[in-house]
Amino acid sequence: MGDAALGKLLLQLQSLFEGEQEQALLQLARDIGAERTAALIEQARLPQLCCPRCTHSGFYRHGKANNLQRYRCQRCGRTFNCLTNTPLARLRLKDRWPAYFDSLRDPACTVHRAADQVGVHANTSFRWRHRMLDWVKYDRPRTLQGIVEVDETFLLESEKGNKHLVHRRARKRGGMARRCGISAEQVNIVVARDRTGGTVDFVAGRGALKEAALHAQLLPKLERNVLLVTDGNPVYTRFARKARIAHSCVNVSEGVRVIGPIHVQNVNAYHSRLKAWLRHFHGVATRYLNNYLGWRWAIDMRRIDDATRFLRAALGVFTT
Repeated sequence: MGDAALGKLLLQLQSLFEGEQEQALLQLARDIGAERTAALIEQARLPQLCCPRCTHSGFYRHGKANNLQRYRCQRCGRTFNCLTNTPLARLRLKDRWPAYFDSLRDPACTVHRAADQVGVHANTSFRWRHRMLDWVKYDRPRTLQGIVEVDETFLLESEKGNKHLVHRRARKRGGMARRCGISAEQVNIVVARDRTGGTVDFVAGRGALKEAALHAQLLPKLERNVLLVTDGNPVYTRFARKARIAHSCVNVSEGVRVIGPIHVQNVNAYHSRLKAWLRHFHGVATRYLNNYLGWRWAIDMRRIDDATRFLRAALGVFTT
């Protein structure tokens, strides 16, 4: 909205009653907020925008809808906007997105607290959370280098929200595993960190760690000249030998925790922060666990320290 149009509108507001003026000003603020959010979206996406059908980069303007400019592909004729084929496509109330991004920067933000702060329903808050985190979790370093600490931690598997359990009976408020120690009732989370703070983590399945998971998900993220530092789990030894990666381990079970620069205290401290943070949510469904892992790292490394940067990350535009 231009300055002239805004001035004309403010003059027209003077002829309204007091209650009508408040409603009109509230709607005006929402419209301005939606326009600003749309401008940030287009600024982030336009440099890499292409046709979602044929990936052609030639397009022209084709009207507006929901505060967003639409475009038509010169090759196939498909129309689209800057949110097409992104997790944020078809989400409404764009004027409230910046406030919601601000709420997600709070490490202890719950679904209901964010909903109250922004003024949306709790179901909308939950849907926004996971749509906005869907691409944030991919904001990770391409590779880890130098000394890389690797260790796994376990969480009780949660099928929260699933009304038709197949493998077990429902537990109340999280509950406890039926078996002691590591079992198929627990989800294995592998965390790898180098000494610069670069972190790669992933869900490696249920139960004890399998070597195949390390080859599939960890090996592509390691530089060839890294020094892998782990505990005494023999799975890491076999993995390092087959991958031809330098490996050193500390036998924590026998009280050996530090041998000069060889230790896993960095990654264990990260485990502690992760689990303490997850307690705020009173149980996280395993199907959404990767989103929470990406969210935790983004908070830990201050990758989403303002709403604009968070919006760009949600659209797949990451800061180097």
